[in-house]
Amino acid sequence: MSDATGRGQGHQTSAKVVEQSGREEGIVRAGETPIVHERPEDWGWHGEAGRTGRVFGWILAVVLLTLMVGNHEGRVEDIYLALASATLVVTLLWDIRRRKNAWRAR
Repeated sequence: MSDATGRGQGHQTSAKVVEQSGREEGIVRAGETPIVHERPEDWGWHGEAGRTGRVFGWILAVVLLTLMVGNHEGRVEDIYLALASATLVVTLLWDIRRRKNAWRAR
C-alpha cells in the first residue's frame, strides 16, 4: 500500500486519477485517454450465430453420440454424452419453434 505521497507502487508524476462513470477510478498516463465503453455492435457482433451456428449444433449433437462407440468398458461416460447431446437437441428444437413463432403475438 502506498502512502499519501504515492511512493511504493511505481508512482508516476505524469499520471492522474480519473473518475469513470460505472467503473472504478483509474490511473491514466499523461497524454492517454480513459477507457470508453465500446458496444459489441460496433465490432459486428449482433448476438446470434445464425444458420451456421445451428448447423454446427446439430453436427455436435451427432458427434457426441458417436463418441459413445469405442473401446471403453465403463458406461458412465455414455450417460453424460447422451445427456449433453439430448440437451443440445432440445435447445435446437426450442430454437426452431422460437424462430417459427417469432412474429406471432403471445
